[in-house]
Amino acid sequence: MYTELIKIIEGGLNHNPKKVVSYSKHLAKKLREDGADKLADKIMKTIEGSTGIPVYKDQLFDAPVDNDTRLNIADIILPQDIKLDILLSESIQNPVNNFISLVNSKNEIESKGLEMNLSLLLYGPPGCGKTTLAKHIAKELDIPIVIARFDSLISSLLGNTAKNIRKLFDYAKSKPCILFLDEFDAIAKARDDNHETGELKRVINSLLQNIDDFLETGILIAATNHEQLLDSAIWRRFEKVINVNKPNSDEIKNLIGSYFNKVDSKLDIEDKKFDMLSSYLNDFSHSEIIKIINSAFYNSIIKNKEFEYDEIFSEYFKYKHNNRFTPEEMIRFLNESHIPQKQIASYLDISIRQVRNALNVE
Repeated sequence: MYTELIKIIEGGLNHNPKKVVSYSKHLAKKLREDGADKLADKIMKTIEGSTGIPVYKDQLFDAPVDNDTRLNIADIILPQDIKLDILLSESIQNPVNNFISLVNSKNEIESKGLEMNLSLLLYGPPGCGKTTLAKHIAKELDIPIVIARFDSLISSLLGNTAKNIRKLFDYAKSKPCILFLDEFDAIAKARDDNHETGELKRVINSLLQNIDDFLETGILIAATNHEQLLDSAIWRRFEKVINVNKPNSDEIKNLIGSYFNKVDSKLDIEDKKFDMLSSYLNDFSHSEIIKIINSAFYNSIIKNKEFEYDEIFSEYFKYKHNNRFTPEEMIRFLNESHIPQKQIASYLDISIRQVRNALNVE
């Protein structure tokens, strides 16, 4: 019995929840054999009621480094430092909440004799919020997130890359955290790619082995913009998979409306210009939409004027055409967007005659 107590203490000091749980069960079994059923039941109830996430508040998180360059191979963000203001669509929120619940229910699920791992793969176009979602999950679970830095993780010497991968997983395994592998396709490409070398394929094999070992106790999230490049064996490793796509029409309207509320805008969402703006931004990513509206809002502050649709339409037009257009093209676009001629002249700081000339009207 003293052996179990010592092992439990060792597991706690080394932040090894698996060891703590294992020897706590051994202790409960011995207590039951000695007739101490109430204490044994209390120990088992405590184990089953735990989230399995150890305390991290007093731990010092020093990022692991590449031995040659001494550059960090990961960034560590504590949950209290994650500042997010996100609007999740129902199609994303439900599976994300399901994954969070899965993490919190891990011990209870495993107590029923079921095997599981805590892994999530996010895929979809760039700028749709995959990294933001990973941080959101870390914030909700109140644990740090370790974000792999592939610019320093991947070495020109592939043997060193395999060592860095091992070091990264060992580091994440030793601490309570989420390991987040962004741009996952950089190291998880299909091994049947004829353009890849045998050494790189060995790196991928090493990655798979590290993932299997890590998922015995750890939480893994990966994200990719190029899911078609992933090795088929990678998909089988993940318990949950979420397609993080571009917002649909209703989601775009909700995103814009939420932004207007956030900045206390007086713009009327019942105005037909609101529907027109939403249609313009169709097929844009979340980050592109926010970037366009942010630019318009910043300009209104710089110019010390009301935040108006003309500013947003203008920023959209500039973004769409990469700032390559003539003044006449901008005038015609704003006119087609139902911005009055006088407002166009005022916005562009030109005369009403110049506006009418561009529109070929008297």
